[in-house]
Amino acid sequence: MEIESANCKCRVSECTDIERLSVERPLKIEREIDGLENLVAELHSVFSKDHVNIQEVQKLMSGYKSDPKHWRKYAKFDRFRYTRNLVDAGNGAFNIMILCWGPGHASPIHDHADSHCFMKLLSGSLEEVRYEWPENVQPEVMKRMNKRQSRRCCSETNDISSNLNELNITFDENCQENQDGDSDCEDGDYNVQSMQEIGRTRLEIDDVCYINDALGLHRMENPSHVDGAVSLHLYCPPFDSCRVFDSRTGKPTSVPVTFWSMYGKKIKRVIAANPADGQE
Repeated sequence: MEIESANCKCRVSECTDIERLSVERPLKIEREIDGLENLVAELHSVFSKDHVNIQEVQKLMSGYKSDPKHWRKYAKFDRFRYTRNLVDAGNGAFNIMILCWGPGHASPIHDHADSHCFMKLLSGSLEEVRYEWPENVQPEVMKRMNKRQSRRCCSETNDISSNLNELNITFDENCQENQDGDSDCEDGDYNVQSMQEIGRTRLEIDDVCYINDALGLHRMENPSHVDGAVSLHLYCPPFDSCRVFDSRTGKPTSVPVTFWSMYGKKIKRVIAANPADGQE
């Protein structure tokens, strides 16, 4: 299956060819979209279909040329942390938001809860830093990949088991994989592991990038200590929580996804301080 046919209305783990599920090469912009409202309308039209391919979404994101007059009312900054500002809820099929990054602001290392993530830079510049998954933490998409590979290679596995028996090599019966692909090791200790960086990409105005859990984890940071940055994010399907990872140990923590404002209006509520948001 080519990536053009991958349906981003489905969870990443539900895609039939996860190994090919990547949008890295530049795409030709077929037409320009004038205005953020028109972009949102186009996205609603596309997501009304049963099948929405990844490259179609990226082409729409690329076709919109950033203009502050289109998104200024959604851009709500905070001096202490980056903010998430909901633009449109996408009838539950997707959501689109604007993130505002003050000088030096950064997100924690995080996953995308088995969803597809598209990001377009509207102002300033951002750096995306990608990481490998910690060895002892497995996302849903990798569990599905492992199960598929296991089914394909069942005959090879039987041969390997026979060879191991001949060599008198045995597995530790107290450390096996359960049906979900998780480790059932009973030592009770968390395996401390620092996060392994696998790449950095600088995003400039109107650049678009894509990530899912099969491609790794990432963090976003504003490298400028003077200027702010604004980015447009689309998540499909939407999610209300994700995992953040301690950069020194790789330990994951589930956190809720919160909004600083919705539809251009500040939310009148107290947001609990999240230590992970200040993680370097």
